Amino acid sequence: MDKKRVGILISGRGSNMMSLVEASRDPAYPAEIVTVISSRPEAPGLDWAAGRGLPVRAIDHRAHASRQDFDSALHEALTAAGVDLVCCAGFMRLMTAGFVEKWRGRMLNIHPSLLPAFKGLDAQAQALAAGVKIAGCTVHFVEPEMDSGPIVAQAAVPVLPDDTPDGLAARILAAEHKLYPHALRLVASGTARLVNGRVVVNGTVNQTAQLFSPAL
Repeated sequence: MDKKRVGILISGRGSNMMSLVEASRDPAYPAEIVTVISSRPEAPGLDWAAGRGLPVRAIDHRAHASRQDFDSALHEALTAAGVDLVCCAGFMRLMTAGFVEKWRGRMLNIHPSLLPAFKGLDAQAQALAAGVKIAGCTVHFVEPEMDSGPIVAQAAVPVLPDDTPDGLAARILAAEHKLYPHALRLVASGTARLVNGRVVVNGTVNQTAQLFSPAL
């Protein structure tokens, strides 16, 4: 199998990174993780990845005079690793339009809301403030505008009557850990592809089950 070479970008613990790494251990998985890069040298995710034999690198954003300088260093590192696809996994940096353009159609991100709703920080608190009954998470291709871009896959999570932002975030994160490896599999295998700015998925992939909140 000709596997896609994936670089994962993190800034902290990298729990979604961990789920992608674990999924990639399946010999049938169409992607391999070839580098894990953090914008923070102290990120715990670096030690986790290194402990599993993965090439890791810290590119400290504080050591660069501008976002452009940081993005140039990041691009060079990804290119040197021979990366085909980039997965942002808790990467807390806004990227320049020039960097995004270089990786357009090859860079994924996961966000804890059903985009296009509740972009930006504190998406779970936004969802609770809006009074929605169903929340969730989204994997999408990255565009220059924050939390935008063609949607690859989504997962829905019911909002409970006594939810807090932390409680809702924990349940959404559990869904993220399943959704991100699934979405990367679709993209890396070519099952999901960009066509005229939208993601087209080959074959029948949608389920017929419905989610009601409150329950019927």
